[in-house]
Amino acid sequence: MQVKQLAALALPFVLVFGAAGAQAQDKPLYTVQEGYKVDANTMKGFRTWRAAACDRCHGANQEGMVGPSLVNSLKTLSKEEFVKTVTNGRLDKGMQSFGTNPTVMENIDHLYAYLKGRSDGAITRAKVEEIK
Repeated sequence: MQVKQLAALALPFVLVFGAAGAQAQDKPLYTVQEGYKVDANTMKGFRTWRAAACDRCHGANQEGMVGPSLVNSLKTLSKEEFVKTVTNGRLDKGMQSFGTNPTVMENIDHLYAYLKGRSDGAITRAKVEEIK
């Protein structure tokens, strides 16, 4: 079979990703269809992104403004470093702390999944929809 035929066969499938393929519970970090349709938990991450107004510093497409590009940062930042940064902030760099924000803290895993999906290139646009 030729490469073009193989690529065409791969397109209809759902993309399921994780930082190392899957989390310890064998659940994917996020599920994406068509580049912008995501599972319910990843959708919660997108909603948390919007509610916390992270785009004010990191840009509407997570590609950076005053704050760094999260698309690039999450290629190397571990989940633990991400959680620490969001929880404690980096006041010396202008990053506020969200440790007392209940919406962010209750959804930090979902927020990470959404941003990791953007960074991995599986989520191809910033605004997503929930898989129906």
